[in-house]
Amino acid sequence: MGLLLVLTIPLHLLWTKDSREYRVKPNRIISEIRDMGYYWHISLYLAMFLFKAFTDSHNEPLKEMVGGFTYLIYSIEGELVLFVQDRFRNESLSEILSLHYLFAYLFIIWYPPIHHILSGDKDLADLSAMNYLVIYLLAVPFYLFFNVEVTSSYLPGVDALMYHDSWNLRFFTNNDPLDNGVPSLHVGLPASLLLIHRAYLKEKNIQMSDWRHRGLDRFIIANVAIYMFSILYLGIHWLSDVVPGLLLAIICSRFCIRVQPVLRKKGVRGFLNMLTEKANITPIITCAVVGSLAIMAAIGGPGTSPQNPDFRMEGDDVKLEPLEIHSLDDPVYVDVMNVGDIDVKVLFVNVVAVEPMAERGRINFDSLLPEGELKILEPGSTWTFDYMPKSSEDNYVILLKSGGEGGEIAEVSILSEYPGADSALVSGFVISMLSFIVVGISANPRYKNEA
Repeated sequence: MGLLLVLTIPLHLLWTKDSREYRVKPNRIISEIRDMGYYWHISLYLAMFLFKAFTDSHNEPLKEMVGGFTYLIYSIEGELVLFVQDRFRNESLSEILSLHYLFAYLFIIWYPPIHHILSGDKDLADLSAMNYLVIYLLAVPFYLFFNVEVTSSYLPGVDALMYHDSWNLRFFTNNDPLDNGVPSLHVGLPASLLLIHRAYLKEKNIQMSDWRHRGLDRFIIANVAIYMFSILYLGIHWLSDVVPGLLLAIICSRFCIRVQPVLRKKGVRGFLNMLTEKANITPIITCAVVGSLAIMAAIGGPGTSPQNPDFRMEGDDVKLEPLEIHSLDDPVYVDVMNVGDIDVKVLFVNVVAVEPMAERGRINFDSLLPEGELKILEPGSTWTFDYMPKSSEDNYVILLKSGGEGGEIAEVSILSEYPGADSALVSGFVISMLSFIVVGISANPRYKNEA
């Protein structure tokens, strides 16, 4: 975050060196924010922080009801990601791409609205701020009802180069469920911004070569290209995750382009009136119905079958499942099921002990044995236990390692029953409706913006 703030002004000066007359003078920034109504842009980031935390709190409680669909993605593309990581594996490359993965995505979320505010371009400031909100709204139903594990959890031989490292392990186990593979917003969010740029240029009849924001646009293009490789190389996403990310980018950009003029000229009331326009009612209702049916099909569907594993490993592979803290009064009930044909070693241990034993994709399982509770699961057996955290800092994880020899692959499913799952289902369904409203407005081919 410090790096984001430090680079904001220098990069803005660099990318506006040929259009200095448009820069908002420092003594005018406060009045510019007031006059152009940029308060909602700034408050959006706080709102998104709270909304994302609220949404993430639904992930694990709902997983018991919907299970996981990693097996389905694996059936489509197999071990392509393993080939990518093995072919290009390099320690320096791993360090560079890990830092880029963390920094560039946050930068693309933060910087574009600031750039356009400081450049006196209110329409693009609106659009780039909306992009962050809308692309995440679109992803919510996938994240809650279509769980897909990261590739390093499912593909034997793929190391978690991004996650299993001492300097960031606790950050990810505290903030990332590691099963929000579909869609890839690291591709979808910047791709949507690029589509917004092109729609804006077309509307204004401006050539890219003459555009004063082309430096920022080229930076985003370069980062999308890097992400297309790094999300595979680092053991995070499947190639299949990119496709829905790009589809959501198209939907998001269409929505933002249609709604921004309404919000700018008529405010929130104008947007609410837009929802009730005759042209939009039918597509919104249609998308809501289709989306609701998809959610209902996922609940108790094939993803919950214990025969569809969440984790697969061989040899020295160590896979990790974080346990979240939702209550200090009610325990989490955990079922670890060996659904494969060989023994599995399961270790329940505090993440504090795991941190120093993690290094660039590898966890020293045997050195952690004295620190946790070990179970050896035979094929077809289940370890059931309850987890009652003592404090909000009492974070535990489940480590998995094959008990077989050579190339034998172990398979495990984990289902955890969190407190408040029923209420999470209701609120998760409600917030998913926001996504279907966005899709309905974007999908309407006949809508004409009259703002």
